[in-house]
Amino acid sequence: MTIARGIRTPIMHRIDTAKGYAFVGGTIADDTTLPMGGQTEQILAKIDGYLAEAGTDRTKLVSASIFVTDLSKKKEMDAAWTAWLAPENLPARATVGVADLGGGALVEIVVTALQA
Repeated sequence: MTIARGIRTPIMHRIDTAKGYAFVGGTIADDTTLPMGGQTEQILAKIDGYLAEAGTDRTKLVSASIFVTDLSKKKEMDAAWTAWLAPENLPARATVGVADLGGGALVEIVVTALQA
Protein backbone atom coordinates (compact mmCIF):
# COMPACT_ATOMS: atom_id res chain seq x y z
CA MET A 1 0.00 0.00 0.00
CA THR A 2 1.28 3.44 -0.92
CA ILE A 3 0.75 6.43 1.32
CA ALA A 4 1.30 9.88 -0.16
CA ARG A 5 1.96 12.72 2.25
CA GLY A 6 1.68 16.45 1.61
CA ILE A 7 2.16 19.81 3.32
CA ARG A 8 4.64 18.87 6.00
CA THR A 9 4.63 20.75 9.29
CA PRO A 10 7.07 20.28 12.18
CA ILE A 11 4.75 17.69 13.77
CA MET A 12 2.70 16.12 10.95
CA HIS A 13 1.58 16.23 7.34
CA ARG A 14 -1.61 18.20 6.68
CA ILE A 15 -2.76 15.66 4.08
CA ASP A 16 -2.20 11.94 3.76
CA THR A 17 -3.76 9.88 0.98
CA ALA A 18 -4.09 6.11 0.82
CA LYS A 19 -6.43 3.57 -0.80
CA GLY A 20 -8.61 6.26 -2.36
CA TYR A 21 -9.04 8.34 0.79
CA ALA A 22 -7.70 11.75 1.74
CA PHE A 23 -7.06 12.42 5.43
CA VAL A 24 -6.77 16.05 6.51
CA GLY A 25 -5.11 16.55 9.88
CA GLY A 26 -6.30 18.88 12.61
CA THR A 27 -6.82 22.37 11.22
CA ILE A 28 -7.28 25.59 13.17
CA ALA A 29 -7.97 29.18 12.09
CA ASP A 30 -5.15 31.56 11.24
CA ASP A 31 -6.92 34.37 13.14
CA THR A 32 -7.71 32.97 16.57
CA THR A 33 -9.09 36.32 17.75
CA LEU A 34 -12.27 35.63 15.76
CA PRO A 35 -15.34 34.14 17.46
CA MET A 36 -16.08 30.45 16.98
CA GLY A 37 -18.18 30.99 13.83
CA GLY A 38 -15.46 33.08 12.18
CA GLN A 39 -12.75 30.61 13.13
CA THR A 40 -14.84 27.79 11.68
CA GLU A 41 -15.28 29.67 8.38
CA GLN A 42 -11.50 30.17 8.12
CA ILE A 43 -10.85 26.51 8.87
CA LEU A 44 -13.35 25.33 6.26
CA ALA A 45 -11.74 27.56 3.62
CA LYS A 46 -8.36 26.04 4.47
CA ILE A 47 -9.85 22.52 4.28
CA ASP A 48 -11.19 23.32 0.79
CA GLY A 49 -7.61 24.02 -0.29
CA TYR A 50 -6.23 20.90 1.36
CA LEU A 51 -8.89 18.73 -0.24
CA ALA A 52 -8.18 20.25 -3.66
CA GLU A 53 -4.50 19.47 -3.23
CA ALA A 54 -5.49 15.85 -2.52
CA GLY A 55 -7.65 15.72 -5.68
CA THR A 56 -11.02 15.85 -3.97
CA ASP A 57 -13.53 18.28 -2.49
CA ARG A 58 -16.06 18.79 0.30
CA THR A 59 -18.78 16.85 -1.54
CA LYS A 60 -16.73 13.68 -0.95
CA LEU A 61 -16.39 14.00 2.84
CA VAL A 62 -17.15 10.77 4.71
CA SER A 63 -16.29 11.78 8.26
CA ALA A 64 -15.38 14.75 10.43
CA SER A 65 -14.21 15.19 14.01
CA ILE A 66 -14.64 18.65 15.45
CA PHE A 67 -13.09 19.78 18.72
CA VAL A 68 -14.48 22.88 20.43
CA THR A 69 -13.42 24.63 23.62
CA ASP A 70 -16.90 25.93 24.49
CA LEU A 71 -19.90 23.74 23.72
CA SER A 72 -22.23 26.64 24.53
CA LYS A 73 -20.99 28.25 21.28
CA LYS A 74 -21.47 25.11 19.18
CA LYS A 75 -24.40 26.71 17.32
CA GLU A 76 -21.95 29.24 15.80
CA MET A 77 -19.78 26.41 14.52
CA ASP A 78 -22.81 24.46 13.28
CA ALA A 79 -24.06 27.52 11.34
CA ALA A 80 -20.74 27.87 9.50
CA TRP A 81 -20.61 24.09 8.91
CA THR A 82 -24.10 23.86 7.41
CA ALA A 83 -23.54 26.98 5.28
CA TRP A 84 -20.42 25.29 3.86
CA LEU A 85 -21.99 21.89 3.11
CA ALA A 86 -25.13 21.04 1.18
CA PRO A 87 -27.51 18.87 3.24
CA GLU A 88 -26.97 15.86 0.96
CA ASN A 89 -23.19 16.06 1.55
CA LEU A 90 -23.15 16.13 5.35
CA PRO A 91 -20.66 13.45 6.51
CA ALA A 92 -20.72 11.35 9.65
CA ARG A 93 -19.52 13.71 12.36
CA ALA A 94 -18.61 13.98 16.03
CA THR A 95 -18.20 17.19 18.03
CA VAL A 96 -16.11 16.90 21.17
CA GLY A 97 -15.69 19.46 23.94
CA VAL A 98 -12.07 20.00 24.96
CA ALA A 99 -10.47 22.11 27.67
CA ASP A 100 -7.93 23.93 25.49
CA LEU A 101 -6.61 23.88 21.91
CA GLY A 102 -3.83 26.40 22.57
CA GLY A 103 -3.10 29.81 21.15
CA GLY A 104 -6.66 31.09 21.37
CA ALA A 105 -8.05 28.45 19.01
CA LEU A 106 -11.71 27.73 19.74
CA VAL A 107 -12.23 24.98 17.18
CA GLU A 108 -10.13 22.35 15.37
CA ILE A 109 -11.43 20.16 12.55
CA VAL A 110 -10.22 16.82 11.14
CA VAL A 111 -11.82 15.36 8.00
CA THR A 112 -11.63 12.29 5.78
CA ALA A 113 -12.82 12.30 2.16
CA LEU A 114 -12.94 9.96 -0.80
CA GLN A 115 -10.56 11.05 -3.51
CA ALA A 116 -12.31 12.23 -6.67
